[in-house]
Amino acid sequence: MSWFIEVLKKYAVFSGRARRKEYWMFTLFYLIFEIVLMAVGYAIDFPALVGIFVVALLLPTLAVTVRRLHDTDRSGWWILIGIVPLVGFIVMLVFLCSDTQPGANKFGPSPKEVPAHA
Repeated sequence: MSWFIEVLKKYAVFSGRARRKEYWMFTLFYLIFEIVLMAVGYAIDFPALVGIFVVALLLPTLAVTVRRLHDTDRSGWWILIGIVPLVGFIVMLVFLCSDTQPGANKFGPSPKEVPAHA
């Protein structure tokens, strides 16, 4: 849960790098909350509840994805490849699953080498 909160603290931070663990733990909790809110929304006859959640977390989701791309030494603009049907999803999945580029890159020092709460 702390990974989810850390991403929310960096609500609109598009600079720097994010480790795989930070990205995937955020994604896991995001999906869990989305499923729960979807069930609650339909139970109380307010299906727009999940839509409100998605819109509220759009910026932090984009920010952590861009930071994850930076960690693999790619520009945040690569996020737009997701627009390409099927192939874009596969390419983004490969990028997001790729290991951290060792050492510093043009986006900052490696998060694996920097203490988590520095």
